Amino acid sequence: MTPSRALVLGILALTTVLSPCGGEFDVKADHIGSYGLSFYQSHQPNGQYTFEFDGDELFYVDSDKKETVWRIPEFGQLTNFDPQGGLQTIAVAKQCLNAMIQRTNSTPATNNIPEVTVFPKTPVLLGQPNTLICFVDKIFPPVVNITWLRNSKSVTEGVYETSFFVNRDYSFHRMSYLTFIPSDNDVYDCKVEHWGLEEPVLKHWEPEIPAPMSELTETVVCALGLSVGIVGIVVGTIFIIQGLRSGGPSRHPGPL
Repeated sequence: MTPSRALVLGILALTTVLSPCGGEFDVKADHIGSYGLSFYQSHQPNGQYTFEFDGDELFYVDSDKKETVWRIPEFGQLTNFDPQGGLQTIAVAKQCLNAMIQRTNSTPATNNIPEVTVFPKTPVLLGQPNTLICFVDKIFPPVVNITWLRNSKSVTEGVYETSFFVNRDYSFHRMSYLTFIPSDNDVYDCKVEHWGLEEPVLKHWEPEIPAPMSELTETVVCALGLSVGIVGIVVGTIFIIQGLRSGGPSRHPGPL
């Protein structure tokens, strides 16, 4: 990463803490500092170090326990990462953030309106375990609350949330996952709170169940299928007869 790109990312990211809260929502603030492919996020005063590859999170460093936590535990069996490296990067990011806050004279950032999309991980089958994904894009500053509702009631079990990932336009995106068993009695909402929104956004999702066919429709479908079958039998019989005739002995005698 070039120094200019790192500087722009840092300035854009650290303005998270400079933006005033524009609504009545209890939104948890994060400080984001960019350092190469890693990000410093102050979910707590001591921050969090996250490493990503190809747009996906590989691991983060737990600052309290001072240990590396792999998103997929099997990755930790193939390689390792010294958590002290992440803690040192957090310390550097903190210094950079403080310096840039002074240089920008605590100028507030402009709040963007995030885009929210909800979709299942795999095709939905009633009664079969699945995962709902709430994809929140165009986040800036990277301060957002994402919660799940089932039948208008809060859901906390089976929920996993990624860190922030930076986009090419220096905004951020984040994903929240909800494991669930689809049922025709349950409906879901992904609730997103952000400083750029005047009120929370509720993105609704419910399983699409095909409407049952009426008796008249079933009768028509059966009749059409029977008609097509009869026509096929007749046409096939005609072709067989013509084939037998053309394959018989010639009526014209050959030369003696």
